[in-house]
Amino acid sequence: MKIKLFLLGILTVVVISYLFGAGIFKKGESGKPLEEKMQVVASFYPLWFFASEIGKEKVHVTNITPPGAEPHEFEPGTGDIVKIELSKMLIINGAGLEPWAEKLIGELERKGITVVTAGEDGGKITDPHVWLDPVLAKLEVKKIGEAFIRVDPQNKSFYEENIKTLDGKLASLDQEFRNGLTNCKQKNIVTSHAAFGYVSSRYGLEQIAISGLSPEQEPSPQELGEVAKFARDNNVKYIFFETLVSPRLAETIASEIGAETLVFDPLEGLSDEDQKAGKDYFSAQRENLENLKTALQC
Repeated sequence: MKIKLFLLGILTVVVISYLFGAGIFKKGESGKPLEEKMQVVASFYPLWFFASEIGKEKVHVTNITPPGAEPHEFEPGTGDIVKIELSKMLIINGAGLEPWAEKLIGELERKGITVVTAGEDGGKITDPHVWLDPVLAKLEVKKIGEAFIRVDPQNKSFYEENIKTLDGKLASLDQEFRNGLTNCKQKNIVTSHAAFGYVSSRYGLEQIAISGLSPEQEPSPQELGEVAKFARDNNVKYIFFETLVSPRLAETIASEIGAETLVFDPLEGLSDEDQKAGKDYFSAQRENLENLKTALQC
């Protein structure tokens, strides 16, 4: 009997320790214990940011992709799965960005956990990078907000006000891009991977990607040569690289054609240093806009 009680005590300590580590029993910035907040897990940074802006002090949002990690390559560990199962909601992008989540959705929903696929709207899409287009990002905000209201209807007016504020900020960002990318001498952008199709379509640009929809899809030597030829023939002066993947291919093409390199951030994750410095979705997007204006001679 004493042995059973001893083992039960150890198990209790282990579980409580994990819950503290997962953030369930900590206090938030407002001083409110996190166990009193709605627990939400987001698959990567943009969804974490949108959910945090909507939920504010009513919701605790966990981003399970570590800062600076590439979400195309991320696979959750056992601890991440436990965090999801302890939450009320999992927010994913969909469109093939999180294949690991597709294996979990059925089981999570059977356990009463709401799964929000924010990046899909009806039919099958293959390009997941909707968050980069401020107009499409508003649709993600709408889906996340609607889910918050379904799960926590008593705070409906609170969420609706925050959705309205976030929508306004995204509308302003869209207008900044429209104003900033008028009267440009160049319309072609050469990018590390094909993350910027929606942005290009929205603002009248032409994306030529070195890699595919995932940075892992490296080009063949022939494809690399074709990109370099296009850039040279079209007088492209800047080759864009990204923050979370190696700049090697972008630098190779830039060196070959005598161009320079600039960052075009797909916002798939921010480093700890960036977040501590106050960088967020909006400031990163504005940096993207300034770099586009430089590259396109706007």
